[in-house]
Amino acid sequence: MTGKKAALIQSIILSISLAIVLAGASSSSWSAETCESHSASSSPFDNYAEHATEIAMQAMSVIDAEYRFGGDVPQTGMDCSGLVRYAYRQVWGAELPRTSAAISKVGEKIKVSQLQPGDLVFYNTRKRRFSHVGIYLGDNKFVHAPSRGGKVRVEDMGGSYWQARFNGARRIADPRMEKERTEDRIRALHGEGRPKSLARSH
Repeated sequence: MTGKKAALIQSIILSISLAIVLAGASSSSWSAETCESHSASSSPFDNYAEHATEIAMQAMSVIDAEYRFGGDVPQTGMDCSGLVRYAYRQVWGAELPRTSAAISKVGEKIKVSQLQPGDLVFYNTRKRRFSHVGIYLGDNKFVHAPSRGGKVRVEDMGGSYWQARFNGARRIADPRMEKERTEDRIRALHGEGRPKSLARSH
């Protein structure tokens, strides 16, 4: 790894660390102002900053991994959705959908101004929406597996290429909960009620 690349990675890690501190401070302030009944309830976004930062760090740990279409492990190579699936699997122990388009339907849509390390950013790189996905790192940077012959690397969202192809961003608070929601939507489409028990794969 070159000195320039190492310096870039160190800078991004510092940005991620700062984002975690700020998110934690914001969370503490909110908790102090809420009543007991609210603080006792659980939310899919509880501890999100901690898990999301782990996701960003997992993605950073495989910088320079080879691109391989359909791959989702660093040892043999990975594509864009494979990188995202790998990071979420390591942190949450949960499987995301196989393609970037399918992943774009999971979680909650967020604005660019709301982006935090660990959120997902989507792009149209193959003349179809949501054909590419990366993991936001903070400081307007994201990490992704680019294309055949390439390696996992960091990009600047402010570049003209990426600005012109941006499709939006999403936040996945807990993939296990999203799996449950997705199954509920499928049942609703088929006119089926929610079963008494729902099998989960954690």
